Amino acid sequence: MAPLPIDPRSLNAAERAVLEHILSAEFDGASQLRSQLDRTEVTAVWEPDSVSVDLQVREPCEHAALPTELVPVDAHVHEPSGAYVGEILVWTDRGATLAALEFAWVTDEMPTSLPTVRTAGSAGRPDGSARPQPRRGRDRHVRHRQSSAIGSCSGP
Repeated sequence: MAPLPIDPRSLNAAERAVLEHILSAEFDGASQLRSQLDRTEVTAVWEPDSVSVDLQVREPCEHAALPTELVPVDAHVHEPSGAYVGEILVWTDRGATLAALEFAWVTDEMPTSLPTVRTAGSAGRPDGSARPQPRRGRDRHVRHRQSSAIGSCSGP
């Protein structure tokens, strides 16, 4: 499914909090991506009522130089009971600027809100390596992924 364009708007509080949490991890390019937050706008939603959105960073901005489009941070989402419900993925445009915020869920129902950040601190991979890059799919549920959570978010 193609994204649904919207009139560009600023990040809302939930989007900004999740992005700030994920970008608080230390990895090559993190500081450049953090510096883009004040210039980042939401330009599309992935489907009606989706919390996954496309982003665009207004120039001028400092560009990152990530080796992949996917930010190398594990941000698993758990319900208050501890049950795993998905993860948050942050995508970039050719590794340079913020491009999308995705809530990839494994539940039957699409989440209606982003999770609240439960713990602060590093959410990066402990060895600094990039995770395998999944295929970017706008209408898929993530069913199986191998990664370990360092930081976490609470459930929707």
